[in-house]
Parts: sequence; C-alpha cells; structure tokens
Amino acid sequence: MKTRQSKPLKKSVTATTSPAPKEATRAATLAAPLIVGVKTVPSPADAETVTEIFSRLRAANPEPRAELDYLNPFTLLVAVVLSAQATDKSVNLATAPLFAIADTPAAMLDLGEERVRGFIRTIGLLNTKAKNVIALSRILLEQHGGEVPASRGHLEILPGVGTKTASVVMNVAFGVPTIAVDTHIFRVSNRIPLVVAATTDKVQAGLEAIVPEPFRLNAHHWLILFGRYVCKARKPECPTCLIADLCRYPDKTVAA
Repeated sequence: MKTRQSKPLKKSVTATTSPAPKEATRAATLAAPLIVGVKTVPSPADAETVTEIFSRLRAANPEPRAELDYLNPFTLLVAVVLSAQATDKSVNLATAPLFAIADTPAAMLDLGEERVRGFIRTIGLLNTKAKNVIALSRILLEQHGGEVPASRGHLEILPGVGTKTASVVMNVAFGVPTIAVDTHIFRVSNRIPLVVAATTDKVQAGLEAIVPEPFRLNAHHWLILFGRYVCKARKPECPTCLIADLCRYPDKTVAA
C-alpha cells in the first residue's frame, strides 16, 4: 500500500470477463504471504531497544494515518484489495470517482463488474480485482447484512482478502492492534532488525509478540511510513534517520 492521509471513518456508511492465464497466475499470489530476500544481521533488538524505537517513532508522528483514501469500512476494504501490487496513489486516483457513486456493497453490486473495471482500468490485475470486488460485495450483503465483519476469520474468506488485507481492515476500521506486514515493513523489520523471518506472516506474528502494547495499534502505520520514506529499499536515508543509533543494519548509507 503508497498513501495519502485518509479521512476519518464516516458513520454510514454485466458481463464478466475471465482473467487471461497470465493474469490469473499473478492473481493467485495476491493473498499469499510474501517471501522476500533482505540482508540482515542475526541479533534482533532487545525489548528495551524496541521500546525506544517506537517511542521515537511516536514522538515524530503521534497520530499516523493510512494513506489510502476511504470513507467507511467497506470502502477501506475495497481500497486495500485494489492496492495489491499497486501504489496507493494509483488506487486513490481510481477510487475517488468510484466511491463517489458506490460506497456500500449494494451500490457496488448495482454497478456491476464491467463498470467497476472501467473505474479501475489504470490499476494492475483489473479483471481479477473487479471480479473480487463484486464477489465480496455480494457476500457482505448476503451473509453480513451489508456490513464489513471485524473478525479475521470472516474477512479472510472474502475474495481477494488475505492476511495483510484483513489485518489492515481490522486495525484501521475497527481499532484492533494488528500489524499488517507489506514489503516495506518486512524490509524494516529484518534490517533493524526487530524480527528476523523469511515470510511476511512470520514477521507479523513476531512483531505482534514483541511490540509493547502502548505502541501496537499504530505500529503498522509507523513502520510502513518509515520504510516508505526513510528506510528505503535501494538507498535508506541513514544519515537523517531518527533511530540510526539503534539500528544494527551493517550497510548504512553515509552522508554525501
């Protein structure tokens, strides 16, 4: 997920084209845990260091927010589903006009798959994503009275929803202290390191176990923003990093 500060939740709140074989193959990976290689050091930060790291992140940004735009839990769910393998900026551009006319499962279902595809045509995997948005909207109407469920089990059976998407919705929409892990958080966790693990699911479990309770609700936002704008993949901004003295990454960049 790239992101602009979202607005606070507002209280409400035909033809099908089969995906091409190549798209279907890529789509099968959308909800699967990521496995990403990253150079790290073997010894994770101790509890005292973890607390200091999150204390500094909180001091720098006391109220972090998701950068995906949304209006309510349903539009948040749709936005996160659409953000797989896409930037938050591209998703926001597509969903602004879409959510203006379809901000509930019923309204989205009335649009139909073909019209949804038209709104998200600039986003990758548009055929599969349009199909998933319509399918999850139907399930929400038929099984949940048009409401987005707050439980992981109910969320993860929705089309296009995996561990990360469910965790984001639970955290942002319902205030559950989950820590969704994308490529940015995976990289940051293994670099510092906070948790050393080979998959995003394992990093998530590790982070949720070690991040102190006072920081857990916002940890996802702090880490993703930190990974996006400071601890970048190719050239981390180590000279200006507020936790550089606590980080054990061996290949820190130096000031020019």
